[in-house]
Amino acid sequence: MSWRRGGSGGDGGVSRRWAVLLCVGSFCLGLLFTNRMWTLPEASEIARPNANVEEGTVPIAAECGSKKVQEKQDYRDILQVQDSHHDVQTLDKTIASLETELSAARSLQESLLNGSPVAEEYKVSESIGRRKYLMVIGINTAFSSRKRRDSIRYTWMPQGEKRKKLEEEKGIIIRFVIGHSAISGGIVDRAIEAEDRKHGDFMRIDHVEGYLALSGKTKTYFATAVSLWDADFYVKVDDDVHVNIATLGQILSKHALKPRVYIGCMKSGPVLSEKGVRYYEPEHWKFGESGNKYFRHATGQLYAVSKDLATYISINKHILHKYINEDVSLGSWFIGLDVEHIDDRRLCCGTPPDCEWKAQAGNVCAASFDWRCSGICNSEGRIWEVHNKCAEGEKALWNATF
Repeated sequence: MSWRRGGSGGDGGVSRRWAVLLCVGSFCLGLLFTNRMWTLPEASEIARPNANVEEGTVPIAAECGSKKVQEKQDYRDILQVQDSHHDVQTLDKTIASLETELSAARSLQESLLNGSPVAEEYKVSESIGRRKYLMVIGINTAFSSRKRRDSIRYTWMPQGEKRKKLEEEKGIIIRFVIGHSAISGGIVDRAIEAEDRKHGDFMRIDHVEGYLALSGKTKTYFATAVSLWDADFYVKVDDDVHVNIATLGQILSKHALKPRVYIGCMKSGPVLSEKGVRYYEPEHWKFGESGNKYFRHATGQLYAVSKDLATYISINKHILHKYINEDVSLGSWFIGLDVEHIDDRRLCCGTPPDCEWKAQAGNVCAASFDWRCSGICNSEGRIWEVHNKCAEGEKALWNATF
């Protein structure tokens, strides 16, 4: 294309004036088009409920709408969190139940593998489902304690049909707890088997008997009991202690809805480091300087633990440390756990006149013994005196509601 200086276009050329006008026109059209693109409304301003609403109010309405949407979303999130929390709690309960059943199965399997006898009621419960009991009372006894056992049978422990009635109507199991001798099947084992055939009130456990092995016996008792019976509480009592069963049941039933309960007469005695003295502690160095005291724990004559604690002992029995004193061992197993310690002095009354005066005042004791003997002194003969003066009466047991 050639440019000409003249105003006329001789050979088809374009004059300079027309070229300038075309450029200016193109520029204006470009500005107009670009301006329309820049002023397109935002998406939040297009969806307006009323076309006559002033422009200044549109963003506020959009903000309110977005806030409502956010609030709904937050509410949904809260509901989801609550549902998740409920699911976690349900899962925890399911896991705890499965652990209990697993522990029971393991204990039963170990008993079968070791040739230990299995209670008939457990065999029946496998086919019809396990019944719920209030408490299992395990009376710690030894091979040489036949007279003590007989004195209990004829005082505070129901016999024969009455014991079965106690189990069926009140949900209370009572058994003498004993293991076996170092030579299984020896004369003392056969004597216990004969006694059990006569009375049917023993719980045989997989444990070698011995005074210095009481901590191990306690672990095995709880593990075996929780596998045989589904109860709210598991009680251990010595065979030289007098017990009022109805009063004990009333004390425990008040705590039946609480988790991880440890009930007894709580104490904190000195740690004895001198060899030869009674209750000498070989591991005294673990408790600090000489003269220190033990942590708080229940006295060994009688104590009770809730089902979840008995299950905990059963599951962890192979790794729980055993001190020489079984009451110290039991207390040590619960250190670091969220356990409620309940101190009830009705579980450690003295023999007459102490328990007698309290009974006359309407404050019947659940357990009575002599502190100086760690049980009733000469219990084979004196437990009759304690029973006559401090017993709650047979009607109290059968009329009790737990």
